[in-house]
Amino acid sequence: MKNNTTEVFRDAPVPQAVLRNIIPSIVSMIMVLLYNLADTFFIGKTKDAYMVAAVSVATPAFLFFMAVGMLFGIGGTSLISRMLGEGNEEKARQTSSFCFWTGLVIGILSMILIWIFVRPICRMIGASEDTAGYASQYLSIVSAGIPFLILSNSFSNIIRAEGNAGVAMKGMVFGNLLNIVLDPILILGLHWNVAGAAIATTLSNVISALFYIRHLLSQKSILSLRPKEYRVRGGIAAGVFAIGIPASLNSILMSTSNILVNNMMAGYGDMAVAGLGVAMKVNMIVVMLLIGLGTGIQPLLGYCYGAGNGKRYMEVLRFSLCLAFGMSVVMTIICYLGAGPLVTAFLDNADAFGFGMSFSRIYILSGPVMGILFVLINAIQATGAALPALVLSVSRQGLLYIPILFAFHRILQSAQTLALAQPVTDYLSTVLALVLFVITWRRYIKGREMAYLDA
Repeated sequence: MKNNTTEVFRDAPVPQAVLRNIIPSIVSMIMVLLYNLADTFFIGKTKDAYMVAAVSVATPAFLFFMAVGMLFGIGGTSLISRMLGEGNEEKARQTSSFCFWTGLVIGILSMILIWIFVRPICRMIGASEDTAGYASQYLSIVSAGIPFLILSNSFSNIIRAEGNAGVAMKGMVFGNLLNIVLDPILILGLHWNVAGAAIATTLSNVISALFYIRHLLSQKSILSLRPKEYRVRGGIAAGVFAIGIPASLNSILMSTSNILVNNMMAGYGDMAVAGLGVAMKVNMIVVMLLIGLGTGIQPLLGYCYGAGNGKRYMEVLRFSLCLAFGMSVVMTIICYLGAGPLVTAFLDNADAFGFGMSFSRIYILSGPVMGILFVLINAIQATGAALPALVLSVSRQGLLYIPILFAFHRILQSAQTLALAQPVTDYLSTVLALVLFVITWRRYIKGREMAYLDA
């Protein structure tokens, strides 16, 4: 296992190394995308726009717990890949055990809290009188799978750090395929509607988590789930949280901003909320593919950084940026021109369709820069540069987006300008990411390479 990791991360030609890491990651994200679209698509087939709105309203709460998985997944991946680059397999195993058991405990506690407070939570995140019942039903069922959601999101990233991108992909594919197969059966066949979507989602996370656990308990993995290897000290918890917290903050702030925009959009009616939810799904087609590219290269960049190989780090980054920009442009054109059929697939109500169509074409305006943004985010995270990662994470969905959202809502006062806040923020975030990467390069990467040359 170690030799295979070294061969790909250290010795393979840059295009081959990048493609071997990003293709499984992109396939995983495609499956996540299909699984997210499936819920909305089949709920839309019920011809009840209130159900579509309810699932859209419940999504931010779901994203919050995905953020916990992101904390351990991105933080653990960054630390483990650097430890493997340094040849410290023992600390890599200890980090893996820490991420597993800490994530599991948080998941169980979260599940219990949601069961107790599900109705107030749904009202807080923007459910109306017409959608609160559906949203509560969806969230209460989905919460049963929160421990598995956290574990599957964590280890779909962490397993890539040991060079097993294919295994990480299979776990996502198996779980999400199950969701896609169950959705039409449970939602339309058995007429369980929102409850059916929630059950399918829960079971898919259970299957993914169990698949990863099986791999980590096998002889094929150099990582560990053993409680006796669980460590908090020695820089493990600090190393995971230093990068994991900024990464999860981005998801938490995304959840928070979605709650805010849902509440603001509710002022224009439930059909506007339904249209916004569908527009976010359409935009997700571009975003998820590019997230797959970004997260796919992070273990490779982390290994190069850990090994003090700044030259290869930059070669990987340049190739990835070119690839990301090309993908961004192509996917933006496809989604902009195909917005009509995509929205029609989810919404039957004429008013909701009108909102969904206009919002989709507004959201997709940020497409051309999204690839560059996600590659730079992961390039910074791969170095363990905690402060630049933190600044970027709290800015994109927080310090930049939320003030812009409130300003557009107060000054321009239309549903379309609320949607416009996101692409404006994404362009500003890309500029910020470029500045922070230059700082990271000068302070972290060049200094690391020189230290290795001196040694």
